[in-house]
Amino acid sequence: MDRRYVVAAGLVGLLILLSVFIHLITNNKIVIGYNKDYAPDQPIPFSHEIHAGEFKVDCQYCHAGASVSRHATVPSLNICMNCHLTVNGRTDEGKKHVERLREAFNNNEPIEWKKVHLLPDHVKFNHAAHIAKGKACQTCHGPVETMEKVYQWSSLSMGWCVNCHREPENNAPINCSTCHY
Repeated sequence: MDRRYVVAAGLVGLLILLSVFIHLITNNKIVIGYNKDYAPDQPIPFSHEIHAGEFKVDCQYCHAGASVSRHATVPSLNICMNCHLTVNGRTDEGKKHVERLREAFNNNEPIEWKKVHLLPDHVKFNHAAHIAKGKACQTCHGPVETMEKVYQWSSLSMGWCVNCHREPENNAPINCSTCHY
């Protein structure tokens, strides 16, 4: 085989690979931290629309770490059982979900909830600092009280966060070390 054909075929293959890579990057398939609308299925369906919306349970009742630490934390089953030792679901399906919670609680088995709001490892976000400044959870998380299934409402990209920090009424720092290790 002629050496020119081998070189040409190699170049065509390389161009195809490069095109696929560029396509993946520009369509946010492999970019870190841009997970807007991400809504994983949870091991037990949980409706924030019912709990935070209809029943007006405050975000910090379940996510108690938010006001005192960097992390909002996923509630332990003990928090769920404060209500669900006596409160059942309203529908047959809801009752099954509550029963699964109780079984896990009684068997001392944790529920492996899937994280919804994903940030790159090199980003630090401090929930307590934002709550201390009077920011509502909905500022970053969107109208969670209307979500049957929670999803990442905003991109949580650096640009998205910096735009908020730059708002004069927020008077928030924008130096790199505020958010990056």
